[in-house]
Amino acid sequence: MEEKVGELWHRMITRMADTRYPEAAVHLEEIELTVGIMFRALGGDGGLEVLAANATEHGARRGLLQRIAGSSKRIELAWRDAQSLRLPVSIDYFPERRLNHYLYTWLAALAVGDHQQEEAWLGKNQRLTLKTLHDYPGIGKRYRLLVDAHLAERMPPEKLPTAEAAQEQAIRQALLHPGSVDRLPAAKRPPQPVPLWLHPFPPIAAPSSGGAGDQEGERGGGETKDIEDMQRHKSERAKKPEKEDQGLITIRMENIFTWGEFMNMDRGSEDNDDLESAAEALKDMDNLSVSRDAKASAGKLRFDLDLPSEANDDRVLGEGILLPEWDFKKQKLIPKHCRIVPMMAADAQPRELPERLRGTAKKLRAQFQHLTPARIWHRGQQDGCEIDLDAYLRYASDRAAGHTSASDGLYRDLRVGARDLACLLLADLSLSTDTWVNNHARVIDVIRDSLFLFAESLAATGDRFAMYGFSSRKRDPVRVHQLKSFDEHYSASVRGRIDAIKPGYYTRMGAAIRHSSELLKAQPAGRRLLLILTDGKPNDLDKYEGRYGIEDTRRAIHEARQLGLQPFCVTIDAQANDYLPHLFGTGSYVVIHKPSQLPRELPLLYAKLTA
Repeated sequence: MEEKVGELWHRMITRMADTRYPEAAVHLEEIELTVGIMFRALGGDGGLEVLAANATEHGARRGLLQRIAGSSKRIELAWRDAQSLRLPVSIDYFPERRLNHYLYTWLAALAVGDHQQEEAWLGKNQRLTLKTLHDYPGIGKRYRLLVDAHLAERMPPEKLPTAEAAQEQAIRQALLHPGSVDRLPAAKRPPQPVPLWLHPFPPIAAPSSGGAGDQEGERGGGETKDIEDMQRHKSERAKKPEKEDQGLITIRMENIFTWGEFMNMDRGSEDNDDLESAAEALKDMDNLSVSRDAKASAGKLRFDLDLPSEANDDRVLGEGILLPEWDFKKQKLIPKHCRIVPMMAADAQPRELPERLRGTAKKLRAQFQHLTPARIWHRGQQDGCEIDLDAYLRYASDRAAGHTSASDGLYRDLRVGARDLACLLLADLSLSTDTWVNNHARVIDVIRDSLFLFAESLAATGDRFAMYGFSSRKRDPVRVHQLKSFDEHYSASVRGRIDAIKPGYYTRMGAAIRHSSELLKAQPAGRRLLLILTDGKPNDLDKYEGRYGIEDTRRAIHEARQLGLQPFCVTIDAQANDYLPHLFGTGSYVVIHKPSQLPRELPLLYAKLTA
């Protein structure tokens, strides 16, 4: 009975203390794409991702009911760092849904001018506000509506102590008249949070990669479980606590009710029974302390994604090709930074087209044969299948009139017209292709079928084409598998190599694109298409993860366009719209939302691109 009464009391107090409006909430996932497009259209850094911001403790004074209920300690505020634009997972500060929607767009516009300079919170946000209102006058009306609604929700100055009241008055003045307040008065407590401004002390994430000699940082991760919590957390490195037997007397009882202590969660193991409970605990943690434990888990095996021995590996076709890589922080190309290792499947046996694909391949071949130019007469030839009567009559008339006339070009020949184009298909064969798209096929199986049908279709048109696959393990080596070169005819041997593809390692896409561009630019064709097939964004074990890989790939695509090539990306990544516009630009990529449809869609897409 006591537990029931306590539960009812907790619900009532929490409901009374709540100052939010969940019925009018707007969620980031609803407008993530719109906000991202708006941020970049206003001049924001195109390489930033739009991600969810985690809630942080604000430390400001709370109302009596909030203190009783133990609520409203944390708030989600927006900020921007070198990798991403962080916005609240949901906004429900105002009773009107449109105002919550306006706040998302305002924060995105405000962050455009933030260049992460060392600057006081009050002055910085006033400066950004003035700049935003000056650069985009149309947003001024929305800003005034947001300020009026926010001031009505803030704690009145008369209910605060003198020092905190002076802070509140200064913030209100700064919101109403940006640029009019020079400094924030001192007080024992921080001021009330301002959702219309950027975070005063944004959480800084710990580095994702370790230093030299960090073997744990070089291990490839296995399959991970998605956690529905979109929030990111502040993290720090911590030493692994010594495991000593402690008696009950040494435990401080006040620590039992906090999640802020060390939690021994083994991230090196795939099958962790405590993962769901740990995910729940994660939602309540402000700060994540990460330590290294090199001890193996009992009864488990851990495999490193190391390269196979030379005897068990595919056949290497050369010593390697050194290529540069773009360092976006230094804004320069690092020469001879990556090594391309051309390879070919060593154990591939010639084979016929799989039975399950023969019906689809027959239909595609019939469709693609219509793309083949009709047979046309080529006149004025030195030899041919028959005499060109018009040319011969002109020759005979000139001779009869006593004029000297050359006897060249008296024949005509019937030839098939040529499509003046060449295509190179570059397929991502990274470890992520080992995941399942449904109960029957993995990503690598879908890619294999796509390559089969793509080759069957292009063979019907007579177009020059080549196919390569790639994966990497750091900058050396970047493994490029030759499936079909431009000089080879499509045959059973090529089908055998396609059948032999398997998931590889990681996705150093910039180096693979540069190598493919060099191969494609050597083709004597008026139009050269570089078709990139992938299932995710660029990544690798080293610093290539994140913004570095994105910017290097973008630079490689820019270099390909300068060579006169036409890069185009086909992806099955559901999150591709977050980064592909920055990489390829609008109109130069397509997202296949149902991966199982990729084998049929890829040849048809090629037909549209080259029609």
